[in-house]
Amino acid sequence: MPLTPADGTFIDGLSSVLPENTLKSADARYLEEPRGRWRGSAEWVALPRTREDVAAIVRYCGQAGVGLVPYAGGTGLVGGQVAEGGARPLILSLERMSAIRAVYETENVMIAEAGAILADVQAAAQKADRLFALSLASEGTARIGGLMATNAGGVNVLRYGNARDLCLGLEAVLPDGQIWHGLKRLRKNNTGYDLRNLLIGAEGTLGVITAAALKLHPIPAASGTAFFVVPSAQSAIDLLALARSHLGETISAFELIHRTGLEFLQATLPDLRLPFDDLPEWSVLTDIGVAKGISPAEALETLFEAACEAGLAQDGLVAQSKAQRAEFWAVRENIPEANRRIGSVSSHDISVPISAIPSFIEDGRAAIAKLGDFRINCFGHLGDGNLHYNVFPPHGRSRDDFRNLRDAVKQTLHDLVHDYDGSVSAEHGIGRLKVTDLERYSDPTHLKAMHAIKAALDPNGIMNPGAVLNSG
Repeated sequence: MPLTPADGTFIDGLSSVLPENTLKSADARYLEEPRGRWRGSAEWVALPRTREDVAAIVRYCGQAGVGLVPYAGGTGLVGGQVAEGGARPLILSLERMSAIRAVYETENVMIAEAGAILADVQAAAQKADRLFALSLASEGTARIGGLMATNAGGVNVLRYGNARDLCLGLEAVLPDGQIWHGLKRLRKNNTGYDLRNLLIGAEGTLGVITAAALKLHPIPAASGTAFFVVPSAQSAIDLLALARSHLGETISAFELIHRTGLEFLQATLPDLRLPFDDLPEWSVLTDIGVAKGISPAEALETLFEAACEAGLAQDGLVAQSKAQRAEFWAVRENIPEANRRIGSVSSHDISVPISAIPSFIEDGRAAIAKLGDFRINCFGHLGDGNLHYNVFPPHGRSRDDFRNLRDAVKQTLHDLVHDYDGSVSAEHGIGRLKVTDLERYSDPTHLKAMHAIKAALDPNGIMNPGAVLNSG
């Protein structure tokens, strides 16, 4: 059924069932997203302090037929947090629910509310001499609820997994306003359908996550970081195999970086120190965490020697201090900012089978070249097959000059990903940007099941309308 707008009459009614100061006018930060592609239409935002407040809001929206857009840190890159068209929705921000409810050190578990900022969760874990391993560039802004709702990835997936792998249980409000008390701290729990895994990655379309039981890990006794110059993308993959044979499961990150990304850093962030004076065509940034009695620097130096002997590395630097480690990682973490300043024609968060990455990169270049003269910045999490394959205008041109080709570039790349049996959304989610892609490339049975689940849990279609699945 058609949704109704969150107008003045609705807001007056909703305010009567909520504590004072729960509702306010939606300012610009709730209506924008990082890439500037959408402008939200909502006029009001709800800022609950408890799960009961969330339940009251969801229940009232369901009764009134008003759409609800959950909002976490606002860092999503596919428009999941911004509803531009249709009946004006209510924004539901979890930012006031930011408590660390408990830390169970002997269990390696933390209970954090959905509004907790990732960096604060990491700090709370560290205070308990533990590690919360989820790590990404937006960790100073991104919040736990949004990270779970999008099944966020980041740089440590190779060793620790996605957000899904770092979550033991959830507390959530379902579309009918009922609270699901699923904050289990159990590693084994085979009691029927897994609602936790259903909500993780659903991007707020099946319910609102209010808290999570997060899996912690011991902090490695020592950590090390190295940059390796490699002859090709294939050499990088072979180097990963060699690294695993030498270092086992101590590798937490293995990032592929192309020369174009370093050139963008030079052009847009000239004060950032780059590791090499002569920019390499391909390089790898790797991070390891080891047990007591092992020197990470020595382990990486031994790996570098073996890589050189095998013809897999041409140069390399092993960080000799925490400061140098931070300098190395600043290079990788600032590539998205440099990309933003250059301005992409089309950006792609994709994954393909790891062994297929070299041929995919070359086939992608050839396919894009048929559309015009573009620069490609290909970088990403090589260890889990996730590439950020972004297409930029040539020197001296603006992305606005190629606006008419954006859809063609995107479809060309996504068609190729599909041909490679890959995914057009590796870690960013579907949001509103990739709804048609999901319909185009999904297995029909999978898509039918998704619609059936949505209809069963959210028959009125109030939860994040227009995100993930076509509400029409």
